[in-house]
Amino acid sequence: MADRLFDEKTLRKLERLTLVANRVRAGVMKGERRSTKRGTSIEFADYRNYTRGDDLRRVDWNVFARLERPFIKLLEEEEDLAVHLLIDVSESMNWPREANDQNKFRFSQRVLAGLAYMSLGSGDQLTVTALGERSLIWGPYRGRGYTLSLLDFVGGLTTGGTTDLNGALKAYTLRGARPGLCLLISDLMSPTGYQDGLSALQGRGYEVGLIHVLSHDEVEPQLAGDLQLIDVETGIGQDVSVDSAMHDLYIRRLLAWRDEIGAYCLRRGIHYATVETGTPWEELILFELRRLGVVQ
Repeated sequence: MADRLFDEKTLRKLERLTLVANRVRAGVMKGERRSTKRGTSIEFADYRNYTRGDDLRRVDWNVFARLERPFIKLLEEEEDLAVHLLIDVSESMNWPREANDQNKFRFSQRVLAGLAYMSLGSGDQLTVTALGERSLIWGPYRGRGYTLSLLDFVGGLTTGGTTDLNGALKAYTLRGARPGLCLLISDLMSPTGYQDGLSALQGRGYEVGLIHVLSHDEVEPQLAGDLQLIDVETGIGQDVSVDSAMHDLYIRRLLAWRDEIGAYCLRRGIHYATVETGTPWEELILFELRRLGVVQ
C-alpha cells in the first residue's frame, strides 16, 4: 500500500511537515495543543512513555538507568498534540467508479494516509476513524513504528451505504477521547447534514478542519439529453432532462452550496478546504492546508 500511496520525493516532503493546532478552546487541558515554535525551547515540560519509532536521541538515559524504562523528554514547546483524522466511507465517496485516479475515496485515502504519516512522525497521539454505517477506529497510537499498521488500516477501508454525518460526529464526541485537532474528509453528501456534528466537536473542545472532496465530473458534469440518474447510496432513480439551462442551474447551485459551507465554516472558525480530485492530492497538503495554518 505504501508504494502506491507515496513516491519517495513526496515522502521526503511529508517528513518535514507537522500538523498544528492554533486555537485553544474552553475545556482543553495544557498539553493538548502544540506551539507553532515547536522544538525551540529548552525548558523541560514533562515526560511521556517511549513508543516504537521515537527518536532514541530524545530518551532520558538517566531516568532509564534508575527505572529501567525508557521515557521521552518533552520540552515546553513540544507538548503532545492529539490528532483525530476522520474519513467518510459512504458509497457516494466511491465515485467515479470507472476512473481510479479521479475516484473521491481513493483521493481521500491518499490525503488521509499523508496526514496520518506526518502526525506519526511528529510524535502526536493519532486516532484515525472511518465514519459509516458502522465506524471503524484505529488508534490512538504514537510514533512512526505504527506506519505499516496505519497503511494497512487505511488501505483496507471500503465504502458502502450512507453516512449520517451529524449522528456519527456527535457519537464521536461521546467516546471520551482527548480533544485536539480534528480533520474530517468528506463529500458532505449526507442526508442529515453536517453542521450539528461539527458544532458538537467544537463544543467538546476540538479544533476542527473540513476537507471537502468532489470529483471533477461532479463539478463539471458532461451530461445531456433525457437521463435517469441513480443515487449510488440508495439505488433510487430520478428522470431528468439536461439542457444548457439545466446545466447552468446545476453549476450555480453547486457553487452556492460550496459558498454556503465556506461561510458557515468561516463564522464558526472551522478550517475549510475544498478540492477536486483532479488536483494532485499532495498539493492539498503542501499548499492549501499550509495556507490555512493546519500544516507547517
